[in-house]
Amino acid sequence: MPGKRQRFADRRKARGYSQEAFAEEIGTNRSTIYRWESGDAEPQPFQRPAIQKALDVTPKELDSLLSGSSEQPDVELFHTQIDPSTDDEFEAWELMRRVEASDVGTETLNRLENSFDELAMAYPITPPEQLLRHVRQHSAYVARLLEVKKTLREHRRLLVVGGWLSLFGATLHIDLKQEGAATARLQTAAALAKQAEHPEIQAWCLETEAWRVLTSGDYSRAVQLSQFAQAIAPSGSSALIQSTAQEGRARARLEQTDETYDAIDRVQKLSGALQKPDNPEHHYRYDPAKALAYTATTLAWLGDRGAEPYAREVIARLQPSADITKWPRRVASANIDLALVLLKDNRLDEACDSATKAIQSGRVVPSNHWRALEIVKAVEARQLPEASDLREAYQGMKSIGR
Repeated sequence: MPGKRQRFADRRKARGYSQEAFAEEIGTNRSTIYRWESGDAEPQPFQRPAIQKALDVTPKELDSLLSGSSEQPDVELFHTQIDPSTDDEFEAWELMRRVEASDVGTETLNRLENSFDELAMAYPITPPEQLLRHVRQHSAYVARLLEVKKTLREHRRLLVVGGWLSLFGATLHIDLKQEGAATARLQTAAALAKQAEHPEIQAWCLETEAWRVLTSGDYSRAVQLSQFAQAIAPSGSSALIQSTAQEGRARARLEQTDETYDAIDRVQKLSGALQKPDNPEHHYRYDPAKALAYTATTLAWLGDRGAEPYAREVIARLQPSADITKWPRRVASANIDLALVLLKDNRLDEACDSATKAIQSGRVVPSNHWRALEIVKAVEARQLPEASDLREAYQGMKSIGR
């Protein structure tokens, strides 16, 4: 794969470290090591001393490992006596000049990548329309940089960060029910990922489309897309776990009980093998704690009362205060899951209370309004006295969404 730091990985292995052991040694997680070795991210300055110590290399040697270059060929090249008088030799030197020339720079790329990570970490608690403004600005900047002079490695990094930004933008458009824009951004993300030969972004594109068609009611297509995503996602990656979870939710809507439980088991096994990421709130870093929320939703859709303890644990872990407007998005989703289960058990007062909290939290994005509406309709069908207040709260939420 272009940009892959094979010499960096080889040095790690030569020192006797697995990715997991190396991550533990320098104080990070395995997924970060994977991104370094695949050329998708750079070690931060504060991490470099620990890396140098673990690999037993000098700062200059570490730079060489990370750049993918080898010092010996450079030495041999510049000590070879050549006569730069032939067209072939001029062409060779011109190609080298063009490969090494750049108007982009490592620092610019580092800042772009860090900015994307910050946006992805803000996703659980920030309105999508606010994040979308930043995505537009950063995507436009990436587009401008793609037009200027840069090295081949910088070009690939631009493709990768542009792919992540386009993917994230598609997710935000889906949240806002902006279908045309979501499609355009997903297609852009997929095209950039293909050029960069980045299977994880490609898998996330399929997973994101699976979620979109699931919310529109095409559950069979959601299963198919989730399975496509799993087929190309890197082993142990967040994209693999998330697309497996997506398959389980779609199968739950199809009332495929055995297949749903199988998907839940696979998610729990995959997530159980992960260490907690440095930034668990990052939308594209699978935190093992997320398995609780996905299990709660999947079981609730299946009509399994076992969803209740999962939903309650999500609420207990993530609810920062009694102020529902400060809850992350997963708390609102867990309250909807809990309301579904409580209705099934005829615990009507509790169900209405959980549904009201979710709706009034401001954390139910337009793409999830249909889930809240399911609760409202179920309460109305039972002719409960809370029905009118719940409907009014739902209509208020929809008007704010618009």
